[in-house]
Amino acid sequence: MSTQNISIERTSAPKQKPSADSLGFGRFFTDHMFTAFYSTKKGWYDAKITPYQPLPLDPGASVLHYGQALFEGMKAFAHEDGKCVMFRPEFNWQRMVDGAERLCMQAPPKELFLQGISELIKVDKEWIPREKGSSLYIRPTLIGTEAFLGVRPADEYLFFTILSPVGSYYGNDNKPVKIWVEEELVRAAPGGLGATKAAANYAASLKAALNAKKNSYAQVLWLDVNREYVEEVGTMNVFFVFEDEIVTPALGGTILGGGTRNSIVTLLKKQNKNITERKISINEVREGEKTGRLKEIFGTGTAAVISPVGELAAKDWKITVNNGEIGPVASYLYEELTGIQQGVKPDTNNWLYHIS
Repeated sequence: MSTQNISIERTSAPKQKPSADSLGFGRFFTDHMFTAFYSTKKGWYDAKITPYQPLPLDPGASVLHYGQALFEGMKAFAHEDGKCVMFRPEFNWQRMVDGAERLCMQAPPKELFLQGISELIKVDKEWIPREKGSSLYIRPTLIGTEAFLGVRPADEYLFFTILSPVGSYYGNDNKPVKIWVEEELVRAAPGGLGATKAAANYAASLKAALNAKKNSYAQVLWLDVNREYVEEVGTMNVFFVFEDEIVTPALGGTILGGGTRNSIVTLLKKQNKNITERKISINEVREGEKTGRLKEIFGTGTAAVISPVGELAAKDWKITVNNGEIGPVASYLYEELTGIQQGVKPDTNNWLYHIS
């Protein structure tokens, strides 16, 4: 489906754009949205950009009863030369394809995914914030819309994308966050949906995250089903900087492999750092802090980019990391990756997708 098949209806009532200091994360939405429909009989059809509005959804839609819902998180940036770019959208498309296969859904073709989102960003380009640390967050979403009551994959789907101007995810100028180690609930089990960006994964994580925040912790660090090995933070992958090695948990079907994680591993390898993807137990982390071998912990994700961790805690223990301050590795990676995204550092890996 080419761009000439995407119809555009512009809003007659533009919203007032928020000030940079009020952005937060995911609180405001732009004037327009992109939608495209799929059925097994018609294929993909009716791709269009319209004013932001409620979705037409039958009460019997499969997404409401059987949880066929999948989404992605991406960002667009405005460069000083006036050009607009997305960061690694092909990665997100492929992850949606992989997730859709696991959930028996029909993913949009690459051309429709990229062109639909690109055209939407062009329409709402003035919504991209220019301030340092801000960006335009992109939320492509795929849901089952066929109305039926019976456990099977739907024959009809809606792919839609909405945009949100955002500032810092944690709103703390990249200061280290406190993370709670969850020792009772489990995010994902082998053979489950842990490696997909399914909506169900986030619903299952809410109780632990809510409990953590009640105790002044920003997020949850999830362990495996045996409560032994580290998996990921609620909204991020996680890295541990030891004096002789940088470790991130290996992807094994229960961890969502993020584009930022992939980018960080690439940057570290280019710096000839000893970056290892392997299993790491929570006891190894605690022992590393005790012996002084552990130097830094940080999370990586589209929303937060790089988020240093200043404290890990559980019911019966607590450790402070790098005196609760951001470390040199996390600081360097944040400046390097955001510099590439903002166009002030060279994009030697061809990660930027130019829209205009």
